[in-house]
Amino acid sequence: METLTLPDGRLLAHDTGPGDPALPVVVAHHGTPGAGTRDRHLDAAAAAAGVRVVTFSRAGYGGSSRRPGRTVADVAADVAALLDHLGVERCATIGASGGGPHALATAALLPGRVTGVVCVAGVGPWGEPDLDFLAGMGEDNVEEFGLALEGEDAVRPFMEGHAQGLRAATPEQVVDSMTSLLPEVDRTAIVGARGATLGEDLAAGFAEALRHGVDGWVDDDLAFIRPWGFDLADVRVPAHVWQGGADLMVPFAHAEWLAAHLPGSSVHLLPDEGHVSLTLGHAETMLAQLAATLV
Repeated sequence: METLTLPDGRLLAHDTGPGDPALPVVVAHHGTPGAGTRDRHLDAAAAAAGVRVVTFSRAGYGGSSRRPGRTVADVAADVAALLDHLGVERCATIGASGGGPHALATAALLPGRVTGVVCVAGVGPWGEPDLDFLAGMGEDNVEEFGLALEGEDAVRPFMEGHAQGLRAATPEQVVDSMTSLLPEVDRTAIVGARGATLGEDLAAGFAEALRHGVDGWVDDDLAFIRPWGFDLADVRVPAHVWQGGADLMVPFAHAEWLAAHLPGSSVHLLPDEGHVSLTLGHAETMLAQLAATLV
């Protein structure tokens, strides 16, 4: 990964990916925890769609400097700086899991530069009266967000305990460490033959994300349970919401809530898919949706 010095002096680790530099760009927002490492399955889908995926590590993850107290909305300025650095005027964006809200923020806050957004199993906002945030989540997530609500000092030890095992985990060990969060369809996606590279790339992303500590993970969770700093109504570009009905990390209701509050969004609710398996069979369609906005 390369490193960019941002206007405020922070470092932003990023990867411009394989493919012709002249291809239209899709900026990918990783999950929580995660880093801007390569996802070979997504890269293959991008090649088929005629686009190039640029990734980066959010503040506090991997080689990117921490930004304490950041909001979800703050990611837009980092994306704008990255686009300027790469000489890219327009892009589309995709975010999965914890990256979903960040992709939506990028679309809302960079009008004229972002042409379309795909939100894959993206978490919804905390505290909305018509969204029961924790309902249907696996045990580990319920505990994690419960601690986050108590503050950084409460949630950090939880994350540090889990990070010890994730820094050098094999795909099989990733599955073992996330038992309460992975339905069978996700376990198969991570360790089965069909998803072999997906499991390897997921493990590599955890290792990079957490190699310097859990700051990014802490700040993601705190940002999710505070006001996001932007209005979903400001997403004025084509928006696609994808969600699996078997998801135990981000339950189905989150996607339904997001879809109901995104103007003119297209909803893809797949009852038999999980949190991780969702991209295995549908990444090419997702990237094609974004490529169509970049014409």
